[in-house]
Amino acid sequence: MEEGLHAPVREQEGRHGAEEIEAPPPAAVSLAGIGKTYRTGLAALDGIDLAIAPGSFLGILGPSGCGKSTLLRIIAGLAEPTAGRREVALGGARHDIGFVFQEPTLMPWATVADNVYLPLRLAGMRRAKAMPLVAEALAAVGLDGFAESYPRELSGGMRMRVSIARAFVTRPRLLLLDEPFAALDEITRFRLNEDLLRLWQAQGCTVVFVTHSVFESVFLSNRVIVMTPRPGRIAADIAIDLPYPRDAALRTGGAYNEQCRIVSQHLAAAMETER
Repeated sequence: MEEGLHAPVREQEGRHGAEEIEAPPPAAVSLAGIGKTYRTGLAALDGIDLAIAPGSFLGILGPSGCGKSTLLRIIAGLAEPTAGRREVALGGARHDIGFVFQEPTLMPWATVADNVYLPLRLAGMRRAKAMPLVAEALAAVGLDGFAESYPRELSGGMRMRVSIARAFVTRPRLLLLDEPFAALDEITRFRLNEDLLRLWQAQGCTVVFVTHSVFESVFLSNRVIVMTPRPGRIAADIAIDLPYPRDAALRTGGAYNEQCRIVSQHLAAAMETER
């Protein structure tokens, strides 16, 4: 009798529980069995399986020549894999993907404002409508007042800020960065790390950031994948359990240093596959 009374209650609770469980959103980027072999026979990537959640900040860490940049270009659609499947769920608009390269790649004959305006111009936006967006993007990277300057008049860090403003001006849903701060001094690099996090949190886009630096990957990311030497495979997939917002004080904290230790161990283990 008791079983008969409680069975419908349990069944009802089960239905309510099922209703409360929400399916996870589809991945912003899905890679299945991605491989890349060049015509020379050089194998750059092999067996890459990766799902990147919307709004996440993914760090890709690995040694030189492991295929990090190749993987980023495949995600962007700038290169085609020779094996596997790539899916990007962003709605299909061209401006939904922003790319920041290792060099600022600015037009030397154009002003800072015109460099940032470029992707909007290519998208067909009139200059008068675009200039408020350009000014907003420059202010966000600390370059208000430099709109009429030329790249030759800026420091390396300032030129990279222009490149970041150009990537963010279209408000992309996916932002890809290929070691953008590698050539900068440490102080400038730290500041740009913090600026990038602030912009990411303000816009809520998905970010994929390639780096050689364990410390940079841990500071920026909420998830880090570690790649093996060529052909690049994913050796480790590590959640970075540190709260946002992150600032300079985080770098001297015990939790940050422990995460760096863990990631360093995984990188060392991945490097062993080369021997």
